[in-house]
Amino acid sequence: MARDLSARFPRGFRWSAATAAFQVEGARAEDGRGRSIWDDFVDSPGQVLDGSTADPACDSYHRIADDVGLLSELGVDRYRFSISWVRVQPDGRGAANPAGLDYYSRLVDALLDAGITPFPTLYHWDLPVSLQADGSQGGSGWLSRDTAERFGEYAAIVAGALGDRVKHWYTLNEPASTTLEGYAIGALAPGETLLFDALPTVHHQLLAHARAWPVLRDHGAEQIGIVNNHTHVRPLHDTEADLQAVAAYDVIHNRIFADPLLTGAYPDLEAFGLPPMPVHDGDLEAIAAPCDFYGVNFYNPTTVTAPAPDNPIGFDLVATPGAPVTGFGEMWPVVPSALADLLIDFRERYGDGLPPIVIGENGASYPEPEHVEGPLEDRERVDYLRGHISAVADAVEAGVRVEEYTVWSLLDNFEWASGYTQRFGLVHVDFDDASRTPKRSFSWYRDLIAAARQSKATS
Repeated sequence: MARDLSARFPRGFRWSAATAAFQVEGARAEDGRGRSIWDDFVDSPGQVLDGSTADPACDSYHRIADDVGLLSELGVDRYRFSISWVRVQPDGRGAANPAGLDYYSRLVDALLDAGITPFPTLYHWDLPVSLQADGSQGGSGWLSRDTAERFGEYAAIVAGALGDRVKHWYTLNEPASTTLEGYAIGALAPGETLLFDALPTVHHQLLAHARAWPVLRDHGAEQIGIVNNHTHVRPLHDTEADLQAVAAYDVIHNRIFADPLLTGAYPDLEAFGLPPMPVHDGDLEAIAAPCDFYGVNFYNPTTVTAPAPDNPIGFDLVATPGAPVTGFGEMWPVVPSALADLLIDFRERYGDGLPPIVIGENGASYPEPEHVEGPLEDRERVDYLRGHISAVADAVEAGVRVEEYTVWSLLDNFEWASGYTQRFGLVHVDFDDASRTPKRSFSWYRDLIAAARQSKATS
């Protein structure tokens, strides 16, 4: 089966695996690391489902050799990891922390020695608390335009230290999650509940990408892009009211983040009763500077219906009828074809403005034991991955330029507000001692990668 699927991908297609700093590193108080909004969030009682604090998590800060060894065995082309802003620049401004830069330099060297391309993300949600607390620029954290400027300075520090060896970069991860879950409804750090007043954080994150892009290029970057969490939006009923709900949610989850990057303009927000963005002269031109790739994180489609009369937001989110679900329950339906539908829709919507796509995250969490004696038979995850990788192949065959697929995640890790109650990894991690045990999905993905290379070598 792996060989049949692998033959559907073009020569040069890349395979990757991903993690994020706060979720795997641990060592929250070591070697001069500062505090991020996620440190405050996990240290606040009741915010994380199981009360865990992401330390030691997978202890990756002390286990570079273990993680790179797993990646080498897996056979990936690239490793997507993130760089912790507060490990590199503890207060979000000012001088760099040499110990933090040294950690990432050693990780980069280990990857290159193993023949794996480092593919770091500059920002994966760990905003320095000093920037979140600073309300002097018309808001705090990503509500402040100044945060985008600070991000550009941080990017210069990282690129100056790693740019001689790192040529491929993600700027920011999932601005949608930061805006919608972090600032609008408070499910993630920083835990704000601003609803539509959170929307300036969209613009300031996209502006941060625009500030980092030329800095990375000046330090020799060959590929630069941003990665957004996108969903294919579907109506519960084939009615005009539900189609209007689809349009509203598509704007708030997809288009408000993608359109400025790919068209140079925001969608018509006023038509949906949304406030305008805090755009200054030159912002949109900077944001729309051509990316080398556009990153898409995808986990599930979203089904919506017309809102109840007392709902002011234009849509209601509902379960997807007839779909199996992951460990997160009914709002995480498993519909692999939705990934192909999303990619094809993007090609049709953005046309020549859409650069090559990289799937930056895709994976599933299922209930699994805390301790194992040997490889876990995670067949549901294998089925999920097979279905979604096949959907990527469908999109490629339909003419979408997809160049890379990245599985989330290499390791079981700290899953944000869910703590250690959800496991996404190809590798089981025992959080008592950080021991790593590859699952059946690890061997399946390894075999798929090997078969894809063999298929193209003999074709």
